[in-house]
Amino acid sequence: MRKILLLVCLFAVFGCKKKDDPKPPERVLLLFPEKNSECTTGVDQDATTSRVTFSWQRSDNTDSYELRVTNISSNTVQTISTQSTTASLPLLKGQPYSWLVRSRNNQVDNTISSEQWNFYNAGSRTTFAPFPAEILAPSMSERVFKDINNEVTLSWSASDLDDDIENIEVYFSEQNPPLNLEAALSDVATTLKVSVLSGTTYYWSVVTRDAEGNATNSGIYSFTVL
Repeated sequence: MRKILLLVCLFAVFGCKKKDDPKPPERVLLLFPEKNSECTTGVDQDATTSRVTFSWQRSDNTDSYELRVTNISSNTVQTISTQSTTASLPLLKGQPYSWLVRSRNNQVDNTISSEQWNFYNAGSRTTFAPFPAEILAPSMSERVFKDINNEVTLSWSASDLDDDIENIEVYFSEQNPPLNLEAALSDVATTLKVSVLSGTTYYWSVVTRDAEGNATNSGIYSFTVL
Protein backbone atom coordinates (compact mmCIF):
# COMPACT_ATOMS: atom_id res chain seq x y z
CA MET A 1 0.00 0.00 0.00
CA ARG A 2 2.84 2.34 0.85
CA LYS A 3 4.43 1.68 -2.55
CA ILE A 4 1.16 2.57 -4.29
CA LEU A 5 0.86 5.80 -2.35
CA LEU A 6 4.49 6.65 -3.15
CA LEU A 7 3.88 6.10 -6.87
CA VAL A 8 0.77 8.27 -6.76
CA CYS A 9 2.70 11.08 -5.08
CA LEU A 10 5.54 10.85 -7.59
CA PHE A 11 3.05 10.98 -10.44
CA ALA A 12 1.41 14.01 -8.88
CA VAL A 13 4.75 15.80 -8.55
CA PHE A 14 6.37 14.93 -11.86
CA GLY A 15 3.40 14.09 -14.07
CA CYS A 16 1.75 17.45 -13.48
CA LYS A 17 4.92 19.49 -13.62
CA LYS A 18 4.66 22.28 -16.18
CA LYS A 19 7.17 22.57 -18.93
CA ASP A 20 9.56 25.47 -18.67
CA ASP A 21 8.56 28.53 -20.65
CA PRO A 22 10.53 28.95 -23.88
CA LYS A 23 13.53 31.19 -23.48
CA PRO A 24 14.03 34.27 -25.66
CA PRO A 25 16.90 34.24 -28.16
CA GLU A 26 20.26 35.61 -27.20
CA ARG A 27 22.36 38.21 -29.01
CA VAL A 28 24.94 37.03 -31.56
CA LEU A 29 28.54 38.19 -31.69
CA LEU A 30 29.51 39.54 -35.11
CA LEU A 31 32.69 38.24 -36.74
CA PHE A 32 33.12 39.47 -40.33
CA PRO A 33 33.31 41.99 -42.01
CA GLU A 34 35.16 43.51 -39.09
CA LYS A 35 34.03 46.74 -37.45
CA ASN A 36 35.23 49.97 -39.10
CA SER A 37 37.25 48.11 -41.73
CA GLU A 38 37.58 47.78 -45.50
CA CYS A 39 36.23 44.43 -46.68
CA THR A 40 38.50 43.13 -49.47
CA THR A 41 37.19 39.56 -49.71
CA GLY A 42 34.11 40.21 -51.86
CA VAL A 43 33.76 38.04 -54.98
CA ASP A 44 33.38 40.14 -58.15
CA GLN A 45 29.94 39.97 -59.76
CA ASP A 46 30.50 42.73 -62.30
CA ALA A 47 32.29 46.08 -62.58
CA THR A 48 30.23 47.69 -59.81
CA THR A 49 29.19 44.81 -57.53
CA SER A 50 30.83 42.12 -55.42
CA ARG A 51 29.29 39.42 -53.22
CA VAL A 52 30.30 39.70 -49.58
CA THR A 53 29.99 36.86 -47.07
CA PHE A 54 28.99 37.79 -43.51
CA SER A 55 29.63 35.60 -40.48
CA TRP A 56 28.71 35.61 -36.79
CA GLN A 57 28.73 33.30 -33.79
CA ARG A 58 25.78 31.05 -33.07
CA SER A 59 23.56 32.26 -30.22
CA ASP A 60 21.58 30.23 -27.69
CA ASN A 61 17.81 29.71 -27.90
CA THR A 62 17.82 30.76 -31.55
CA ASP A 63 16.07 29.07 -34.49
CA SER A 64 17.01 31.51 -37.24
CA TYR A 65 18.91 34.70 -37.96
CA GLU A 66 18.05 37.78 -39.99
CA LEU A 67 21.02 39.55 -41.57
CA ARG A 68 20.31 43.25 -42.18
CA VAL A 69 22.76 45.27 -44.31
CA THR A 70 22.30 49.00 -44.98
CA ASN A 71 24.05 51.15 -47.59
CA ILE A 72 24.93 54.19 -45.48
CA SER A 73 25.05 56.53 -48.48
CA SER A 74 21.68 55.61 -50.00
CA ASN A 75 19.97 54.13 -46.91
CA THR A 76 19.07 51.07 -49.03
CA VAL A 77 18.48 48.00 -46.87
CA GLN A 78 18.96 44.34 -47.80
CA THR A 79 17.84 41.48 -45.55
CA ILE A 80 18.17 37.72 -45.66
CA SER A 81 16.97 35.02 -43.24
CA THR A 82 18.97 31.87 -42.54
CA GLN A 83 19.47 29.11 -39.98
CA SER A 84 23.20 29.22 -40.65
CA THR A 85 25.78 31.57 -39.16
CA THR A 86 26.88 32.84 -42.56
CA ALA A 87 25.11 34.56 -45.44
CA SER A 88 26.19 36.51 -48.52
CA LEU A 89 24.75 39.50 -50.35
CA PRO A 90 25.72 41.47 -53.49
CA LEU A 91 26.99 44.93 -52.53
CA LEU A 92 28.13 47.97 -54.48
CA LYS A 93 31.89 48.42 -54.55
CA GLY A 94 33.44 51.38 -52.77
CA GLN A 95 30.36 52.04 -50.64
CA PRO A 96 30.00 52.30 -46.83
CA TYR A 97 27.70 49.78 -45.15
CA SER A 98 26.38 48.96 -41.71
CA TRP A 99 25.23 45.49 -40.68
CA LEU A 100 23.62 43.64 -37.81
CA VAL A 101 22.01 40.27 -37.12
CA ARG A 102 18.68 39.64 -35.41
CA SER A 103 18.14 36.39 -33.48
CA ARG A 104 14.73 34.69 -33.62
CA ASN A 105 13.11 31.89 -31.63
CA ASN A 106 9.97 30.38 -33.20
CA GLN A 107 8.36 29.92 -29.79
CA VAL A 108 8.53 33.58 -28.68
CA ASP A 109 7.60 36.85 -30.33
CA ASN A 110 10.51 39.01 -29.27
CA THR A 111 13.78 39.20 -31.20
CA ILE A 112 17.14 40.64 -30.23
CA SER A 113 19.69 42.47 -32.37
CA SER A 114 23.46 42.30 -32.30
CA GLU A 115 25.71 45.31 -32.24
CA GLN A 116 25.79 47.30 -35.47
CA TRP A 117 29.12 47.37 -37.32
CA ASN A 118 30.25 49.61 -40.18
CA PHE A 119 32.58 48.78 -43.06
CA TYR A 120 33.50 49.80 -46.61
CA ASN A 121 33.12 47.30 -49.45
CA ALA A 122 36.40 47.46 -51.36
CA GLY A 123 36.43 49.18 -54.75
CA SER A 124 38.46 51.74 -56.65
CA ARG A 125 38.13 54.31 -53.86
CA THR A 126 41.48 55.47 -52.44
CA THR A 127 40.15 57.84 -49.78
CA PHE A 128 37.24 57.24 -47.43
CA ALA A 129 34.69 59.45 -45.73
CA PRO A 130 34.44 58.96 -41.97
CA PHE A 131 32.00 56.39 -40.71
CA PRO A 132 28.95 58.01 -39.09
CA ALA A 133 29.70 58.61 -35.42
CA GLU A 134 28.35 55.90 -33.13
CA ILE A 135 26.18 57.39 -30.40
CA LEU A 136 26.97 55.79 -27.04
CA ALA A 137 25.01 57.80 -24.47
CA PRO A 138 22.35 58.86 -23.95
CA SER A 139 20.88 56.21 -26.24
CA MET A 140 17.82 56.83 -28.38
CA SER A 141 14.80 57.96 -26.33
CA GLU A 142 16.60 57.28 -23.06
CA ARG A 143 15.30 58.93 -19.88
CA VAL A 144 18.22 60.35 -17.92
CA PHE A 145 18.99 62.29 -14.76
CA LYS A 146 20.99 65.51 -14.85
CA ASP A 147 24.01 65.84 -12.59
CA ILE A 148 24.54 68.27 -9.71
CA ASN A 149 25.54 70.98 -12.20
CA ASN A 150 22.34 70.52 -14.25
CA GLU A 151 24.31 68.86 -17.03
CA VAL A 152 24.18 65.64 -19.05
CA THR A 153 27.23 64.12 -20.72
CA LEU A 154 26.90 63.25 -24.40
CA SER A 155 29.28 60.56 -25.62
CA TRP A 156 30.10 59.00 -28.99
CA SER A 157 32.86 57.29 -30.94
CA ALA A 158 34.16 58.23 -34.40
CA SER A 159 36.25 56.30 -36.90
CA ASP A 160 37.82 56.86 -40.32
CA LEU A 161 39.77 54.33 -42.38
CA ASP A 162 42.14 57.10 -43.46
CA ASP A 163 42.58 58.19 -39.85
CA ASP A 164 42.26 61.84 -40.92
CA ILE A 165 39.30 63.13 -38.92
CA GLU A 166 39.76 66.87 -38.45
CA ASN A 167 36.87 67.90 -36.24
CA ILE A 168 33.63 66.90 -34.61
CA GLU A 169 30.53 69.09 -34.63
CA VAL A 170 27.82 68.51 -32.04
CA TYR A 171 24.34 69.86 -32.75
CA PHE A 172 21.99 70.09 -29.78
CA SER A 173 18.61 71.73 -29.12
CA GLU A 174 15.02 71.24 -27.98
CA GLN A 175 13.93 71.31 -31.63
CA ASN A 176 14.00 68.43 -34.11
CA PRO A 177 16.16 68.56 -36.14
CA PRO A 178 18.78 70.16 -33.90
CA LEU A 179 20.21 73.13 -35.81
CA ASN A 180 22.21 74.78 -33.01
CA LEU A 181 25.93 74.07 -33.23
CA GLU A 182 26.69 73.36 -29.57
CA ALA A 183 30.41 72.82 -30.07
CA ALA A 184 33.11 72.27 -32.69
CA LEU A 185 35.65 69.89 -31.18
CA SER A 186 38.97 68.29 -32.01
CA ASP A 187 39.24 64.92 -33.71
CA VAL A 188 39.94 63.11 -30.43
CA ALA A 189 36.90 64.44 -28.57
CA THR A 190 34.36 61.80 -27.56
CA THR A 191 32.28 63.58 -24.88
CA LEU A 192 30.55 66.90 -24.29
CA LYS A 193 28.66 68.21 -21.25
CA VAL A 194 25.45 70.12 -22.07
CA SER A 195 23.17 72.15 -19.79
CA VAL A 196 19.64 70.76 -19.49
CA LEU A 197 16.29 71.30 -17.73
CA SER A 198 14.18 68.64 -16.04
CA GLY A 199 11.09 67.49 -17.91
CA THR A 200 12.55 68.48 -21.28
CA THR A 201 13.27 66.39 -24.38
CA TYR A 202 16.45 67.20 -26.31
CA TYR A 203 17.66 66.27 -29.78
CA TRP A 204 21.29 65.91 -30.84
CA SER A 205 23.53 64.71 -33.62
CA VAL A 206 27.25 64.45 -34.34
CA VAL A 207 28.85 65.44 -37.65
CA THR A 208 32.33 64.05 -38.37
CA ARG A 209 34.57 65.88 -40.88
CA ASP A 210 37.86 64.71 -42.39
CA ALA A 211 40.83 66.37 -44.14
CA GLU A 212 39.34 65.80 -47.61
CA GLY A 213 36.21 67.76 -46.71
CA ASN A 214 34.02 64.67 -46.35
CA ALA A 215 31.36 64.78 -43.65
CA THR A 216 29.00 62.20 -42.19
CA ASN A 217 26.11 62.57 -39.77
CA SER A 218 25.30 60.21 -36.91
CA GLY A 219 21.58 60.73 -37.39
CA ILE A 220 19.33 62.42 -34.84
CA TYR A 221 19.04 61.03 -31.31
CA SER A 222 16.80 62.20 -28.49
CA PHE A 223 16.63 61.88 -24.72
CA THR A 224 14.38 63.18 -21.95
CA VAL A 225 15.64 64.65 -18.69
CA LEU A 226 13.78 63.45 -15.60
